[in-house]
Amino acid sequence: MYIVSLTYVCEMDKVDAHLDAHVVFLKKQYEKGHFIASGRKVPRTGGVVLADMPSREALDAVLAEDPFYTEGVARYEVTEFVPSMAGDGFECLLPT
Repeated sequence: MYIVSLTYVCEMDKVDAHLDAHVVFLKKQYEKGHFIASGRKVPRTGGVVLADMPSREALDAVLAEDPFYTEGVARYEVTEFVPSMAGDGFECLLPT
């Protein structure tokens, strides 16, 4: 599992110009089962994606398709982690 932290590297008007395409990209990844959760940082300096991918290479290939990446809107920091505990109702996040 991976935590993807996006940080905007441009003015918000450029972010907003590519937001609809970014949302289409996110929805596609949810349909494929790649993404578990996503949302904006507060304050709005970027976003976070929780991804379930078989490898870092596979994740990198998916992220390379993100309009925020292709348009140079955000930079990405990826952290791999293996959940060892989960709260009630979130047990599906634990490895099997």
